Amino acid sequence: MENWIPLTHQELKLVWETLYRDFKFNPSISRFPSFHVPSPYITYDISVYFEDPSLLHAEEDLEEKALLAFQEHECYWITPYGSFEKDEIGEWRVPVLPNGDYDFFLSKEMHRGLLGHPWEQSITIFGEGLIDSFTRHHPILFQCKIREG
Repeated sequence: MENWIPLTHQELKLVWETLYRDFKFNPSISRFPSFHVPSPYITYDISVYFEDPSLLHAEEDLEEKALLAFQEHECYWITPYGSFEKDEIGEWRVPVLPNGDYDFFLSKEMHRGLLGHPWEQSITIFGEGLIDSFTRHHPILFQCKIREG
């Protein structure tokens, strides 16, 4: 079974309209945050990953913990119950770690999610249930909070 289910054109249009309208998404390499998420939320600084060579395993840890957290919730555009093949450089099709592009994982109704910001070097988790899941399956990189709401 394919774990990564491509969005239809209509679904993709709805997602981007919602991100720009409801999340006030304004991509920027210097003005942060680039989006506004509903409370509750926590934003973690993950810059240590890019600065400390000893944390190379942290991306794998983040993927593992994210998968555990996603499996506790329904309505994702990924199916978190099958195997997650990695590409030729060892990453998921859409990486959890934002390394060069924004990475968004949103529940179908967009009440919970994980938003990765490559230039702020941050990951924002929002929605009470998903925050609770990541609290239980705490990734190594989630040590330093930038913002909470």
